[in-house]
Amino acid sequence: MRYDYSQPLYRPPSEAWSMIIQVTEGCSHNKCKFCYMYKGKQFRLKSKEEITGHIEWLKAAYKNPKRIFLADGNVLCINTDKLLDLLNYIKREFPNVERISSYAGPSDLLRKTDEELRAIRDAGLELLYMGVETGSDKVLSMVNKGVNREEMIEAGQKAIKAGFKFSCMIISGLGGLEYMEDHAVESAKVISAINPHYFSLLRLVVDEGSELAEDIEKGKFQLLTPLQILDENIILLENIELTDCIFRANHVSNLVNLAGTLNQDRDMLINKLKRVRENPNFIPYTYNGL
Repeated sequence: MRYDYSQPLYRPPSEAWSMIIQVTEGCSHNKCKFCYMYKGKQFRLKSKEEITGHIEWLKAAYKNPKRIFLADGNVLCINTDKLLDLLNYIKREFPNVERISSYAGPSDLLRKTDEELRAIRDAGLELLYMGVETGSDKVLSMVNKGVNREEMIEAGQKAIKAGFKFSCMIISGLGGLEYMEDHAVESAKVISAINPHYFSLLRLVVDEGSELAEDIEKGKFQLLTPLQILDENIILLENIELTDCIFRANHVSNLVNLAGTLNQDRDMLINKLKRVRENPNFIPYTYNGL
């Protein structure tokens, strides 16, 4: 039995230095039109024997990890009792770990009771990353996310209420040209309603094998230009209302690197985007470092 990783393996940018324990393979939803991350994988939960063997294999390389990220796509779909046992086992094997985190699908959060989520948080899972992607019901339906905007808000608020540190992501350009403004405004409203601890913007990157690529080829979806992406980002920031939220747009996909705290730095971030937007020397894809 192999105990290394099944590929491909993904983690958030902020988990670059974390030890990754792969406890599931793939994504149980795996129907999002834009997503290519796990399309080549059949979703499954790893057995207890596989996970313990995997952890023994990892211990040879990581003697004293401070941060641990649980992969793959939606660890919270695991039965609560099994997840609690796993978290307790991880803490016994790595007693000096300071933070355990994972992705969290909105449907998985909605299925867990408040009591289950609090128990999971108390057992050591501290930080959750949820891909909101968009706050627009039209776009959520178009990309087959599997939930609507109210369910997305409920999932996020539920996680925060249970005590998790919570990180949300929006994908710039996901509404295409048709839903550009709706995507920006409604995304700002949903993120504001959740009021997460961390919020990030990524830019839509279309994989050739995705369903969205087929829609583009058929003329059903029109990608935004780089300048339209900046316009959309400005609209989103103009409509957002957050409290001491750490904001980042520094992924490799972003056209302009942004960092600040919302809403304290909102004007500064908007002004930076406007300066770039008006700069005649703006050359997309070489501008990330400015």
